[in-house]
Amino acid sequence: MKAIISNIEEHSIAHKLGIKKGDALVSINGNPVEDIIDYMFHALDGAVILKTLRGKTPHVYRVKKNESMHMGIELRPFRTRSCRNKCMFCFVDQLPKGMRKSLYVKDDDYRMSFLYGNYITLTGLSAKEKKRIVEQRLSPLYISVHSTNNEIRRKLLGSEKAPDILDDLQFMMTNRIKMHVQIVVCPGINDGEDLSNTIKDLQKFYPYLESIAVVPVGLTKHKKADLKPFIKENAIEIIEMVKGFRRRFKKRFGDPVVYLADELYIKAETPLPPLKEYGDLSQLENGVGLVPLFLSEAKRLKLPKKTTPVQAAVITGVSFAPFLEKFAEKLRTINGVTLEVFTVDNKTFGPSVTVTGLLTGKDILKAVVGKIQSDCLLIPDVTLREGTEMFLDNVTMKDLAETLGITVKAFDPTPEGLLEELLNGCQRQD
Repeated sequence: MKAIISNIEEHSIAHKLGIKKGDALVSINGNPVEDIIDYMFHALDGAVILKTLRGKTPHVYRVKKNESMHMGIELRPFRTRSCRNKCMFCFVDQLPKGMRKSLYVKDDDYRMSFLYGNYITLTGLSAKEKKRIVEQRLSPLYISVHSTNNEIRRKLLGSEKAPDILDDLQFMMTNRIKMHVQIVVCPGINDGEDLSNTIKDLQKFYPYLESIAVVPVGLTKHKKADLKPFIKENAIEIIEMVKGFRRRFKKRFGDPVVYLADELYIKAETPLPPLKEYGDLSQLENGVGLVPLFLSEAKRLKLPKKTTPVQAAVITGVSFAPFLEKFAEKLRTINGVTLEVFTVDNKTFGPSVTVTGLLTGKDILKAVVGKIQSDCLLIPDVTLREGTEMFLDNVTMKDLAETLGITVKAFDPTPEGLLEELLNGCQRQD
């Protein structure tokens, strides 16, 4: 597989050498380059010999550089490996028709895990890929465990041939590969005693296993598998169980190791732990510590006493609504600010899906049309495809603006991000 150069940074080393967009990067110091990871690993050397192909013509470039110097080469994204499992709780299988095409891609690629923190099951790793992980120190990896009981795990993954997860984790630890793991809890399957046994098994891999995230299964109204929805009693039971593990691990390791998704505390209707109990927030993208981080930043944020008149609205999902409303009260103390908060019910995926990031453009429209009094609508950018203005259902922010007849702006969903867009993006032009 050729690694094709998609861009050359102007005035960079590669630009000065005459390397061009569209060239194939064949090797670095004799090492074949198949993807961005090979490039990152081998281009660190001070003395570098690059071999490229332009059409059928080979080129060789010799470079002496400091290790910190950037070559200026960007490569086309590699083709992501698809997941071969048939997980009974797979979110992709619970999607309705008509969503963005990229949403229907199931990945189980160790490269995506290393580069972006995507969770992988390790079920499809070849001996060659394991060797590469070790040689190139692709660490940390993010691993979906769910259960250390092979029978239960294979049932959850829908794969009778899934290898022993404990053997895979042992391989990673033996080769000093750091890991963050997740357990997606399905009531009646891998909760209770099985969850307890899984956490006990996993703690044996500490400190190479750096964190365990316990996450409630997410079910849409389009689910096909016979799975029980997560309810308050399930959340309370898990919180109490994990509390004991955290206390023991903290005493033994100086680290609580296991963390609960914010959604569990919200479902249990119990206060979330303070931010200091979340360590380095290594599983933030998994919904672990997002709310405590927001609350902590909101508390520290300094507000101006007044601003030019601003009349804006902001949307949120059901689970985060109480926390955003509390922060909105603080923002309304700024002289000149009027701020509406709209809680959007997820009609597309169903009432059990309450996170903001899975709201669609159509559901946002349903929630605000005919009700909004503001002349500016603020949208958390987690609802949009990265780098675009498109929601999950292909509706765009421009569509919202044209339908509502008001300004629509995206913001970084932090207290500072909301404040900045509120004051700079929504000010009236009198």
